[in-house]
Amino acid sequence: MTLEKRQSYLSAAIIVLAVALDQLFKLYIRTHYALGEVHEITSWFMLCFVENDGMAFGIEWFDKIFLTIFRILAVGVLAYYIHRLIYHTPDKAPVRTSFLVMVSLIAAGALGNIVDCVFYGKWFGYASWFYGRVVDMLYFPLITNQAGECLFFRPVFNLADSCITVAVICIIIWFRRDLDESLSKSKRN
Repeated sequence: MTLEKRQSYLSAAIIVLAVALDQLFKLYIRTHYALGEVHEITSWFMLCFVENDGMAFGIEWFDKIFLTIFRILAVGVLAYYIHRLIYHTPDKAPVRTSFLVMVSLIAAGALGNIVDCVFYGKWFGYASWFYGRVVDMLYFPLITNQAGECLFFRPVFNLADSCITVAVICIIIWFRRDLDESLSKSKRN
C-alpha cells in the first residue's frame, strides 16, 4: 500500500472516530441529563449539560445560519486541504503524518459541531434544519473562590471543540513549518 493510501485511510479513520465519539458523548448527555444539570466528577472537572447557539465558548457574533454555512464551507476547504496534503506533487516531500493528524482533528471537530447545528434542532424538535444548538458538557472550574464561584476557566465545551483547540495549539507549537510549506506549495500550484 502506498504512503498516500495509508495517509488517506488514517485521515478518514481519525475523522470518523472523532466524530463518532463526539456524537455518542453528546447524545448520551442530551438523553440522560436535564439542561443545566451538573455532575461533579472531581472538584476541578464536571459534566454540565448546556446548549450553545454560537461559536466556541458560546460566542455569538453572527446569525446561526451564517455560522452553520460557514462551518460547512470550512469543512469543505479542510477536506480539499487534506487531499492536497496527501496527494502532493511527486517532486515534493510527503506531508508528515503527524501534521496530517492535526489537520484531520480540526476537520473532525468542525464536522462534529456541524452535525449538532444541522440535525439536532429537527431531531429533538426545538428548531428547523441548520438551526440546532451545539451540545457542550465538559467543564473545568480550575480555580474557584471560597463561595464556590469559578474564577478561572468558565467555558463549557465538547469533544469536537477539544479536537479543534488541541490540534490548533499543536500546529502553532510544533507544525508551523509544515503549515507554512503546505500553504506556499498551494500558492505555487
